Amino acid sequence: MSLDLRLVPAALAVWAVALVGLHLGWFATALCGVAAVVTAVWSALLVVRRGTGRLASGVLAASVLAGAAAVVVTSHAYPAATHPLRELAARGATATVKLTLSEDPRPLRTKGYGGRPAGADQVAVRARLNAVQERDGWVERGGGVLLLASAATWAKLLPEQEVTATGALIVPRGGDFTVAVLRVRGPPIAVGPAPGWQTAAEQVRNGLRDASQVLSAELAGLLPALVVGDTSALSPRVVEEFQASGLAHLLAVSGANLAIVCGAVLLLFRLLSAGPRMAGAAAALALVCFVVLARPEPSVLRAAAMGGVTLLALVLGRKGSALPALAGAVIVLLLFDPSLATTPGFALSVLATSALVVLAPRWAGALRDRGVPVGLAEAIAVPAAAQLATAPVIAAISGQISLVAIPANLLAAPVVAPATVLGVLAAVASTVHESIAEFLVHLAGPEVWWLITVGRHAAAVPDNGIAWPAGVLGGLLLTALLVVLVVLWRSPRFRILLVLGVVALLLVTVPAKLISPQWPVRGWAAVACDVGQGDAVVLAVAEPGRAVLVDTGPEPLAVNACLDRLDVDRIPLVVLSHLHADHIGGLAAVLAERSVGAVAVGPLREPAWAMKEVRKTVEEAGVALIELGRDQRMEWPGLVLEVLAPLRSPEPRTSETPLSGTVVNDSSLVLRAHTAAGRVLLTGDIELSTQAELLASTVDLSAEVLKVPHHGSRYSLPRFLAAVRPRVALICVGSGNDYGHPSPLVLQALADVRVLRTDQDGDVAVLSTQDGLATARRGEPRPPPRR
Repeated sequence: MSLDLRLVPAALAVWAVALVGLHLGWFATALCGVAAVVTAVWSALLVVRRGTGRLASGVLAASVLAGAAAVVVTSHAYPAATHPLRELAARGATATVKLTLSEDPRPLRTKGYGGRPAGADQVAVRARLNAVQERDGWVERGGGVLLLASAATWAKLLPEQEVTATGALIVPRGGDFTVAVLRVRGPPIAVGPAPGWQTAAEQVRNGLRDASQVLSAELAGLLPALVVGDTSALSPRVVEEFQASGLAHLLAVSGANLAIVCGAVLLLFRLLSAGPRMAGAAAALALVCFVVLARPEPSVLRAAAMGGVTLLALVLGRKGSALPALAGAVIVLLLFDPSLATTPGFALSVLATSALVVLAPRWAGALRDRGVPVGLAEAIAVPAAAQLATAPVIAAISGQISLVAIPANLLAAPVVAPATVLGVLAAVASTVHESIAEFLVHLAGPEVWWLITVGRHAAAVPDNGIAWPAGVLGGLLLTALLVVLVVLWRSPRFRILLVLGVVALLLVTVPAKLISPQWPVRGWAAVACDVGQGDAVVLAVAEPGRAVLVDTGPEPLAVNACLDRLDVDRIPLVVLSHLHADHIGGLAAVLAERSVGAVAVGPLREPAWAMKEVRKTVEEAGVALIELGRDQRMEWPGLVLEVLAPLRSPEPRTSETPLSGTVVNDSSLVLRAHTAAGRVLLTGDIELSTQAELLASTVDLSAEVLKVPHHGSRYSLPRFLAAVRPRVALICVGSGNDYGHPSPLVLQALADVRVLRTDQDGDVAVLSTQDGLATARRGEPRPPPRR
C-alpha cells in the first residue's frame, strides 16, 4: 500500500516556520512569510497554466500554509519581543501583575545540591498576563509569563484561577513566546475562584490520589502519573529509573493514554451492539472528558491530537487516512500554539505516531509472514518502530543511545492498557464510593508493580547505553545513520553485510566486558562513585560483597548502580557525613536494595527537613540510626574507621531559622579509614573554618588518599591540603556543574598529587598492589602504580 504524503510537506513547512520564529525572531519569520507568498503565487500560476499537477499543487498547499504560519508566528513573536515587561526585565525591575494560570504549578526539578531536594520548595507555572500595575493604575496587557514561586503558597492553585502577584522580572531564555519570568515574592496577593469544571476535575484527581494510598508508596505515586499525568507523589527514584530505561513517556499524558481510553470505550459499545455513530460519539465524549481530567494544557492537547490519529489508525486498520490525519494534526496544533515546535515532547509524539501508522504495520506484517503470532508481532513491531523513530531526538537530548529501551517497552506494553483503564475507572468511581475506587486500584496494583520492576531492572543493566553526541548535530547524525541503514536493509545484498557488521560490533564491545571484565578492579580498597554532583565513597571490608558506604549521593539510581558494579550487597554501616541533599539522596534506595546494619549521622541534626526524612526512611527500613562523635573507632575485617571531627558538639538551637549551608558543611563528619591500600581521609564538605580548627588541633591529618573537601570548591585551605600529604586525591564532582567545582586554586594546590575526578574518570578506585599504592578508573585496562 502506497503512503499518502500530500500533506507531509505542508506540515514540515509549517513546523520550519515556527522554528524560525522561535529561534530567529519575528523579522526572520516575516521574511519567511514573504517567501511563502511569492512561492504560492508562482505555484498558483503554474497550476492555472498547466493544470493541476501533483507537484505544483503540493507546493501551493505548503506555501499557503507556511504563509499562514508566518502570520500566526509573527503575531506571537513581535508582541513578545516588544512587550513593555521585556524592557523592565532587562533592567531587573519589579512588577505587580494580574494573571490567569495556564497550568498546574510544577515542582522545579533542580539538581538537589546542598540544601533541599529537587522541587521541595519552588514551583514553576505558566500564566497569561491580564494587566500590569503602572503609575496611573492597572493597564491591560497580554502575553505569556512564567512564574517561579514558593511551593508552600502556590502549589495548590488550579489552572484558570486569576491571581495577583508581585515579583522581580527576569529576561526569559528564549525558545518560546514568554514575555518575562517573574520571580514571585511571597504568596499571591489575591486569588480568584477556579472554574467549576477545573474544580470538579481536581476532585476526581484527588480521589484517584487518595484511593492509590492503599498501595505501597512507589506504586501509589506511579498510578496517578500513568493515568492522568499527576506526578505530585511520584518517587524521584522511579523517575530516574524510567528515564534510564526508556519508559519516561509513561509518566506523562500521551497519545497512547487517550487511544487506550477511547479504544476501551469503543470496544465496550461494540460489545453492547451499539451502532458505529453511537460508539464514535461515546469515544469522542470520553476523549473530551479525559482531556479535562488531565488538564487541557498544550501538552495534553497535543496528546489528544496524537491519540486521535492513533485511534483512527486502529479503527481504519492503519490504512491510508492515518498519515494525512497526522500531518493535519501537526498543522492545526502548530497554528494553534507555535511554541510546541521546540518542545521535545511534541517531536517525540509526532515521530512515535508516525512510526505507529507507517512502520509498525509493515513490520508486524513481515513478522506474521515469517510465522510470528499476530499478538506477538504487534507487541514487537510497535515499540521497536517507536524507538527507532524517536531515537535521534532522545539521543540529542540525553547524549546516549539506549540499549534497553526496546526490551523494556516490550515487557511493559502488555500491562499499560489495563493499568490505565483501571486507573481511569478508579478515578471516576472515587466520586461515587471510596471502597469501589480502592478495589479497582488494588486490581491495578500488580500492573503498576510490573512497570516499576521492569524499569528498575532495565535501569540496573550495566552499560545500558552507547554514548552519542548530544544536541542538534548529534540528532541529525543519528538520523542520517538510521536512514542509511534502512536503505541498505532494503537490499538483500547489503542486508547480510549489515547483520555481520552489527555482530562484529557486538563482538568487539560486549565480550571485553562480559568475558574479561575490568571492573571492579581486583583488590580495590576504596571507590569514589560517579554519582554526579554529590558524594558516595565505598570502603571495602575483607569479606566478599561487604563494604561500608560513606554518603549516598544526590539521586537513588547512581549510587545503587555503583554498588551493583562493585558486587556489594551487604553494608554494615552507612555514614552520612552531613544532611545535605547531595549526600543523602540515595539513602532510601540503598536501604531498599541492600542488607544494611545501621545508618550513622553526626551530632548536627540539620537541616530539620533532612533529619526528618532520614529518620523516616531508616524507620521504614527497620534499620538502626546511630550518632557518631569525635574519637569513636569502628573495626571490621580489613577496615578501621576513626572519627576525627566535628571537634565539638553543636550549640543548642535557640531559633527556628535554618542554619546556613556553610555551618552545615563545617559540621561534616571527618573520617579516616585504615584500608589495605593505606589511610583514606574522608572530609565531607568541610570548609575554611573547620579546616583551620583541624590544623590548629592535635589531630593527625596525614593520609595516603584524600577525598577533597566539598567537591573541590574554592573554600579549601592550601595548607590543609598540604598537611594531609596525600599521594592520591579523589574529587567527587558532577560533570558540567554550575558551581565551578573543582576550583582551579584547589587543582593548583594539588599539582604534585595524582588527582582523579568522577566527572572525568567515572568511578575511581584506590588499591594496594605489589608495586605500592595504585589507582584505577572504571574501564581502565590496568591500574597505573604510584610510587
